[in-house]
Order: sequence, then C-alpha cells, then structure tokens
Amino acid sequence: MSIYLLVDFGSTYTKILAVDLAEEIILGRSQSPTTIETDVTIGLNKALAELVDVCGVDLNRVEGRYASSSAAGGLKMVAIGLVPELTLEAARRACLGAGAKLVSGYGFEIDKEIVEEIEAAECDIILLCGGTDGGDKKTITHNARMLAHSNVDCPILVAGNRAATDAVKETLEKHGKKVYKTRNVLPSLETVEVEPAQELIREIFIAHITHAKGLDRAAEFIGGPIVPTPKASLQAAALLADGAEGEQGIGSLMVVEVGGATSNIHSVMEQSPVTPQTVLRGLPESRVKRTVEGDLGIRYNAPTIYGLVGRDVFLQRLRGLYPALDEQRFDPDAHIDYLSNNVGYTPTAELELAADIVLARSAVSIAVERHAGTVKQEFSVVGEILVQRGKNLLDAENVIGTGGIFRYGLHPERVLQAALFSPETPWSLKPRAPKTFIDGDYMLYGIGLLATDHPVQALRIAKKYLRI
Repeated sequence: MSIYLLVDFGSTYTKILAVDLAEEIILGRSQSPTTIETDVTIGLNKALAELVDVCGVDLNRVEGRYASSSAAGGLKMVAIGLVPELTLEAARRACLGAGAKLVSGYGFEIDKEIVEEIEAAECDIILLCGGTDGGDKKTITHNARMLAHSNVDCPILVAGNRAATDAVKETLEKHGKKVYKTRNVLPSLETVEVEPAQELIREIFIAHITHAKGLDRAAEFIGGPIVPTPKASLQAAALLADGAEGEQGIGSLMVVEVGGATSNIHSVMEQSPVTPQTVLRGLPESRVKRTVEGDLGIRYNAPTIYGLVGRDVFLQRLRGLYPALDEQRFDPDAHIDYLSNNVGYTPTAELELAADIVLARSAVSIAVERHAGTVKQEFSVVGEILVQRGKNLLDAENVIGTGGIFRYGLHPERVLQAALFSPETPWSLKPRAPKTFIDGDYMLYGIGLLATDHPVQALRIAKKYLRI
C-alpha cells in the first residue's frame, strides 16, 4: 500500500482525497468547512478525522501529500495591457492559464480612477503588459509610472515590450514596488507566448501568496508548495488528453467545472478552422485553454444566473424536470436568494435538486458559449465568407463534468447536455458528439496534483473512476 493525500483548500470546503498509488485506487474522500478566517488547519484536521473515522485510512502510512487552494478568493490578478483584443487578451490568457482569477483587466493608458479601482480590488498580483517587442513603449511606461505612485503593495509582473522592460522595472522599484520581469506575452502580432509568465506567476504564488492567505501551517503539513486549484484541474485535463509514458490518454477534451463561486471551462485541443475555406480572425488560440466565469457560480451568483435566464424561463425549465411543480408551494425568488446567502447549502429534496440542475445547466450553457469560438458569415470584397473567431471545439472527443453538482446533484448527466452544440445557436462552436464523463468522486484536482510526479498512476486512476 502506498497512501497519498490530495488536499484542496476550497473557498467553502477543505476536501481530502486518499489514494493508493500501488493499487491505483481511491481509498476514501472527506471534507470539512474551510477555516481560512481563523486557522486553516482546523478545517483540515476535521477532514482528516473524518477520513480516518469514515474511510478507515491509516494516516501513519501516508507516504506523500499534495495540496491546492482556492481559499480566500484564490489567486486574484489584475491584467493591464495595450489593445484589449491583443496584448490585454494575451495577458488575460496568461493569468487564467496559471490558475488565477482575473479580477479585472484594463487596456490603453490607465488613469487615476483606474488606479483607485486596482487599489480597491486588493489583488494578489498585477500583470503589466503592453506593446509587441520593438513596438509601442509609451503606454506600458505611462502605466508603470501610474502604478509606481499608487498604494498598490502586491507583486507586479512585467511581461511587455522587451525594449521597455528594464526601464519599467526600474521605475517601479524606485518607488518600493516588488517587481518581477519575464518575456513578452505578445512578442509579435502572430505570436502568443504566455508560458514564461505563467511559470513566474506560479512561483510568485508559492513565494508570497501562500503566506498572505494564511496557508503557512497548511504548507508545513503538506511538506511542499500549495498550487492554485484551477492550475491543478488544468494539469489533470492535459494529462487525460495527452496521456503519459506507456499510458494512452483519451484524446481531445473539454472539462466543465461548476462551482459555487465560478464556472470554469478547460479545453485541450488543437485549433482548427471549421472548413478549409474559413477565415480565422483574432489571436491564435492555445491548445490548452482555460476560462473562468466569475458571474456564473451556482451559489454566490445564483441571482445573476437567475436574472440572465429570467423567472418565466427558469420556471419553465424547472417544470420540465419536475412536472409536479405547480402542486408545490415554491417561490423561486426566495429560493434563489436563500442559495446566495447560504453558499454551503446542499439540497436533498427532489424539487430543490431539480432547481440546482436548472441553475447549473444555465451556467454551463453560457460558460461554454463564452469559452468556445464562433463562426459567422460576413461579406468581403470577394463575396460571402465564413469568419471564425476563437476556438473550434466541434470535434472535441470528450466532455467531462466536475464539481459539487456532479457529485451530489440529481441526474448530473443532464447538466453536461448544456455544454453540447445546439441548433438553436449554430454559430457557437460547442462540441457536437463527444463522449461524456462524470467526475463523481470530485477527483480531478487530485489527479492534477499527482500529475507532476506520478503521471502514469494518476492517469490510470482517473480513467478508472471517471464514469460515463
């Protein structure tokens, strides 16, 4: 037996997954409310006690521990670029791919009002970009001066025009700012190079943010770095798609992660045009992509989803899942308010479980629509053409659902249906006919944690426990 503990310090719950790497099986799972406001190890110890009492795991035989965290808001970042569709978009991709939650993004020259917004956001890292290499230097230099004279005290990562980087760093450091620099996220208009920035973001998270969020004692228990939870999930997606040495992956995929605070979409698939004649516009799409929808969490943002859908449509969809709705005394407005004020609530009644499905389906449909590309007919000098913007996921081979709704919800497969291509929105390049899987053990974050050091075992466990 080779026991490993995989811990996630979530915004609501601290979760532990115990696996036996030798047998490549899951031994048990436990959770307890996250206690980041007091001492994160209080919730951790309660979850450990449950793991022992309920699952019978012998903690004295544990050989390794890994951890991720999205507690205290996760890794919050602000991105500042030049043109919103170009350098700012590249900066946004760098943040999201590193496992961060993008609090806000700004293009062109920032002013005093924007600086005050950034100060109020209390983010963990600012990513300062702007200009291709050898291109515009004025904007990033101006923005650096504005930040230099601000009350911002978080680390600033400079990843813009190479010709301006040293001067920008010097300007910021003269005013006491903690500054890092790396290669330009957009060295040319045809090249997006976010990996160096992402790697440095992870290093800054480990070096600074773990302490700032009160995770020091947790890191001592783990005996190693704590990584952002979304990064762990993204690593799991890449491992499942690509495989490991001697163990084949399952092919191109999209992961739909529905949470209480956000809905996250991960995709691992090469970019391709819808047809050979289709014209591609916008920045090149990365093979491994992540988007975060901070307005689509089914607890914190239940009122937002409800508002986007509308009361009548919500009730119509709920009635389709629960035909006896009209016989019940159910106030949807009150129920939605209750969910947003009781974010740890897990329903047990069939009607409330059905309401969760409606919320989750709505969140998934919108989130995947934002993640996937679009194709539309446009007119040009040569006549009518097909123009594609964003990532083509029509031929994605697999779609995986993960998150609380897929573990505790009623008929979770119905939630995944909302992620698929719909004739009602033919312009949205959602997957057409993928295999669908449910992460009923809520294990993907743990698979991602294991992926660095034990990829083969992690992949085999994932393939064994994902259910169709």
